[in-house]
Amino acid sequence: MESIESETHQVLQNVRAILEAAGSGLDKVLKASVFVKDMNMFGRINAVYAEYFEEATAPARELVQVSELPKFVNIEISVIATV
Repeated sequence: MESIESETHQVLQNVRAILEAAGSGLDKVLKASVFVKDMNMFGRINAVYAEYFEEATAPARELVQVSELPKFVNIEISVIATV
């Protein structure tokens, strides 16, 4: 099984690729919804998240623990961004 850090990097790289394909980018994210299977992973997820968003300009964010995610992953991130 992958680490939560590698899963978080992969999710954020996927989000970045989708945004860029739409003519946007991580710098245009207004809000991020983070869904995790285990709230105890928050600190480790947050450390990776900080590599993609600067603290001063980071989008609004919510983090919610859920019992299961599609394909049994440990993290999923949904964003709202401008184009």
